[in-house]
Amino acid sequence: MAMSDSSVALAASLEEAPAAGSVAVRPPRRRLPTEEAPWVRRLLITLAVGFLALFLLLPLVTVFMEAFRKGAGAFIHAFADPAAIDAIILTLVVAAIAVPANLVFGVAAAWAVAKFDFRGKAFLVTLIDLPFSVSPVVAGLVYVLLYASHGIFGGLLQANGIQIIFALPGIIMATVFVTFPFIARELIPLMEELGNTDEEAALTLGASGLRMFWTVTLPNVKWALLYGVLLCNARAMGEFGAVSVVSGHIRGYTNTMPLHIEILYNEYQFVAAFAVASLLAALALVTLGIKSWLEHRYAGDLAAGHRH
Repeated sequence: MAMSDSSVALAASLEEAPAAGSVAVRPPRRRLPTEEAPWVRRLLITLAVGFLALFLLLPLVTVFMEAFRKGAGAFIHAFADPAAIDAIILTLVVAAIAVPANLVFGVAAAWAVAKFDFRGKAFLVTLIDLPFSVSPVVAGLVYVLLYASHGIFGGLLQANGIQIIFALPGIIMATVFVTFPFIARELIPLMEELGNTDEEAALTLGASGLRMFWTVTLPNVKWALLYGVLLCNARAMGEFGAVSVVSGHIRGYTNTMPLHIEILYNEYQFVAAFAVASLLAALALVTLGIKSWLEHRYAGDLAAGHRH
């Protein structure tokens, strides 16, 4: 006897349905050709985390542990030293001067490189990258050869009562040298990607050059500019090599925080040295926290800027 269509459908569904109490087994997901094997991913993650823990987290934790090794009293006492206070003030003063100077230079250099074509453009880009390839100690030595009393311009400066080396001006100049690529290097790729369309539209509508910069160019690059300023500030406060050469290590006068830490450590004042070092580390962590907060808080604006 022929079975009806409904009976055939019912039988087929019963054959396809799993037996009572059994669990349906999904077929394993096929790995895409571009995907790594699970064990490879785990190995890479483990290596990355282990590397960061060994070379970044562990030293950072050690700094704070050594700073408080003899208690909070010894930690606070390290900052009661007038030399430590002078070093902190000098570091903040140098950063307050060097960062705005690099801000002006970075914006001007990025504007010139990204918006214009001119002879020597590649050479200018090479000069911007120069501090990344030259040792800070070599940079400090160059300033000594130029501006010290026995240097090329030293006699002229000394005759006019101007002291560059072993004084605040030399420290600022050395700090500016080692930090000036940060802002320019943050702005140049973004300005090149944005092109000149918005600026040309603003000029067509009658905007002046200054108004075009403040209302069009600057809003388009404000986040990259802010990141560059944060990185520049962090490097300015932590610079050691170039500043060490030009400062003369005069306690209470030309010692920045990194130099003061070195002196304390060489004098076996380990708790005081790590206490000041922990302040530098805390400033770096604050900088990183501000950067991360801005990325989280203004993620939509950042994405819109990149799409633009």
